[in-house]
Amino acid sequence: MSYSDKDNINILCAVMLGHGITHAVVCPGSRNAPIVHNLNECPQVKCYPVTDERSAGFFALGMAEQLREPVAVVVTSGTAVLNLAPAVAEAWYRHLPLVVISADRPMAHIGQQMGQTIDQPDVLSRFTLMDVNLVEPHDDLTRWQCNRLANEALLASRRGGPVHINVPYDEPLFNFTVPSLSMERIITSLPIFADEMALFEVLKPVKMAQKPMLVIGQLDRGVVTHEIMNHLVPHMAVLVESLGSDVGGNAFDELLPLVEQNPDFAPDFVIYMGGTLVSKRIKAYLRRLTEVPMIQIDEHGEIHDTFGNLTQIIHCAPQAALHALEKLFGIAKGNPFARLWCEHLDQIAWHFDYLRPDFSQMLAVKLALQSASELNEPVVLHFANSQPVRLANLFARQHVRCNRGVNGIEGSTSTAAGCAAVTDERVLCVTGDLSFFYDQNALWNSNLRGNLRILLLNNGGGGIFAQLPGLEASPARDTMIAASHRTHARGCCEQHGVEYRVAYGSEDLYSGITWLVQDDSARPRLLEVVTDGANDRRVWQQATSSLTTDN
Repeated sequence: MSYSDKDNINILCAVMLGHGITHAVVCPGSRNAPIVHNLNECPQVKCYPVTDERSAGFFALGMAEQLREPVAVVVTSGTAVLNLAPAVAEAWYRHLPLVVISADRPMAHIGQQMGQTIDQPDVLSRFTLMDVNLVEPHDDLTRWQCNRLANEALLASRRGGPVHINVPYDEPLFNFTVPSLSMERIITSLPIFADEMALFEVLKPVKMAQKPMLVIGQLDRGVVTHEIMNHLVPHMAVLVESLGSDVGGNAFDELLPLVEQNPDFAPDFVIYMGGTLVSKRIKAYLRRLTEVPMIQIDEHGEIHDTFGNLTQIIHCAPQAALHALEKLFGIAKGNPFARLWCEHLDQIAWHFDYLRPDFSQMLAVKLALQSASELNEPVVLHFANSQPVRLANLFARQHVRCNRGVNGIEGSTSTAAGCAAVTDERVLCVTGDLSFFYDQNALWNSNLRGNLRILLLNNGGGGIFAQLPGLEASPARDTMIAASHRTHARGCCEQHGVEYRVAYGSEDLYSGITWLVQDDSARPRLLEVVTDGANDRRVWQQATSSLTTDN
């Protein structure tokens, strides 16, 4: 028994076996010969040769209809895949799991008058649940990508519908020298939805783990409440940012450099729920733990292999999973691993709670968040991307909103203004200068109300770029990359009827924050805090470099 030497083909075949695909309709051709050869070598797979691709597609469709499970149909490159379109369309409207696998030439050959070569990726996309292109891997990253895409496509087919897997590779085609298929990671999906008992059973391994960890990304306000956090923290290491919890974040990003080499802090089971994380450190850290089971809770059943080691998707709402975890642990004794993380996270939180930074963007954000927390009414916090949201993760002890879906700087003020237009709650928008001036037309809006308050952090450019290691070597960093400027917001505010104040020092800042956050007003207000970028960096470095694990 021997297999092709093409890594993407071998990964695909191994993942197909892991997902239980046992029937494949195969069409003739040289480009797809390595795929056909591999499937024929697999004792678990029965191959059915059919010469005409259009007929082959419907032949596979009939098998899928009868078996009620995914059936593969394998074709060569060029117009062969187009001949499957009628069967794919039928499968789309019938919700039948047809897995189209097309061999292809490398992308570099497309449009170069090479034989049997067309632009194949996405060619059937109007009638497929998912289309993936498994390029030939050349390193661990592209191998991971191949594995993930194959898993995603086959999981999508289980939802009921056709998928298209395009497999490009270069010649030579017929080296069958690999003795066995690799052991590939298989991602499973459990559609639990609202079945509480089933969810409880699925999460039982969490209670059996010695060192369980829960990582929470961006979630709506009201999902991760004070009560839920209090129930879970004694039993799991809970890592959460201000975008994911009503109690704000626990600044784990600042703790990680101090503990990531200590095996006592390494989890043996990880659950991830919610949207995007700001922290790059946690992603890099968990990606290194390749032997640790990692499951994702996702309301839509989508795969987000953020940490590179995903083993299972649980298709249910985060609220349901959190309540199931509460019941799972019940009144059980606390977990030493959870206590270890909790104690050190509390030390970090204590450090930032009692930190007294010099006049800077850091001080402005700290004071604004404190002022908002002192109000006897809820405040909706909107933070812009880049440096503002990172400052929020240090100081926020309440929920923070942010356009973190794609992490762009545009539209932050407009988003906060839209929120303020449909709520009577006070809305505090904290934004950097590039984000604000890029979106200054947010103030050119007749719908603005007095509940909109804007804290503008202006240090004359994109401050976060100065913190990126290596970029200091580029003479273009400040003027072109960080877009240094001398623009201020007074004129924009006066033009649009927004009340304006500016702070150049601590005294102006303290009074300005009270004016901005707490005082009543019939008109929107903006406080511009003008700082020095180099000093902002110094204050940040001073605040984080003094952290220890034995405060």
